[in-house]
Order: sequence, then C-alpha cells, then structure tokens
Amino acid sequence: MYDYFNGKLVFKAPTHVILEVGGIGYHIHISLTTFALIKEQENCKLFVSFQVREDSQTLYGFATEGERHLFNHLISVSGIGPNTGRMMLSSSTPEELQSAIVNGQVALIQKIKGIGPKTAQRLILELQDKLKKQGDHALLPLPIAKQSVPDEALSALVMLGFSKNQVEKVLTSLVQTTDNLSVEDLIKQALKKL
Repeated sequence: MYDYFNGKLVFKAPTHVILEVGGIGYHIHISLTTFALIKEQENCKLFVSFQVREDSQTLYGFATEGERHLFNHLISVSGIGPNTGRMMLSSSTPEELQSAIVNGQVALIQKIKGIGPKTAQRLILELQDKLKKQGDHALLPLPIAKQSVPDEALSALVMLGFSKNQVEKVLTSLVQTTDNLSVEDLIKQALKKL
C-alpha cells in the first residue's frame, strides 16, 4: 500500500519517529540501525512496511530499501512477528544478520531476545537459500552514531518491553565499564545482557 514517506521529522526516539508528510504526522516504528542513520536529520525518507493485524495497523520504517527487504523476509517466517523482526534489526546490523542466516550461525541468531534455538533454525532453513540468491547487494554499509545518551537507551529498551529496573541495572554497569558508547552501541550491549 505504501512504499515510502518523505517528510519532516517532528519527533525522534530510538524506537519510533513521527514523520510529518503533507500536514499529517505518521507514527512509524524504527530499528536502531535506522535511528543511527536519521538521528541528525530534520527531513528524511523512510521506506515503510505497513502491517495490518486484527487489533492494529502499524507502520515500520527503514532508512534503506535493503533493511526493509530483510525485515519483510524475517516476518515471513512463522513465529517472527514485526516487533521481533525489528528487535533483530536493532540487535545487529542487516549485514551481520543476513550473514548469520546465510552461514547458518544458529548460536549467533539465538542470542537475540525472543529467538530460541528452534526459531533460529527455522529462520535459517526458510531464508538461507533466498538470501544466498539475493546476495548482499541490497544492503549498504551503515554509519554508526557517535554520541552516547543513557537516557535514550533506557527509554528505547523499556519501549521494547524490558523492565525499567532491570534495564537501569544493566545500563549502569555498562556505563561504568565502557567509555563513549553511542546510544545504539549501548542498547546493543545491553540487549546482550538482558
């Protein structure tokens, strides 16, 4: 139904944005990968995937067509919904995730929250050949943001469904043991410990 929206970013968070297009503000869920790319922009173009369920109609936005393409592959697998697909793309870059699937790295995939061994194996079984044929031509290298903001990381992780107390403990230990992490890196490190 929709391919992309091009407009003004009136609100940005690591998990969602509000993009104003033609006087209408669209609430669009994003991954950390996309957030890293659009964080400093005032206007942007987001490729979207419109997901309709019994009880909701949700827009998921991506800075590149390659990330959207991978997202659509992920959610085509039984047991992986849009939020899990977004979590997967927030836990690693599209390139890393695609490589893990193509190379059959079950252990790497099941480190992602919400992905158990059976789901990881099913993901590889169903997508490995499709992604091998496609190659990685659609996935472009993505820059990493350079500023660390623990409050943004906390907000993003709570929005992803983690308990605030648990997230605060993990973030506190990460901030004490590492220096100058970007918000995206801090969230990725926290996801490994949650």
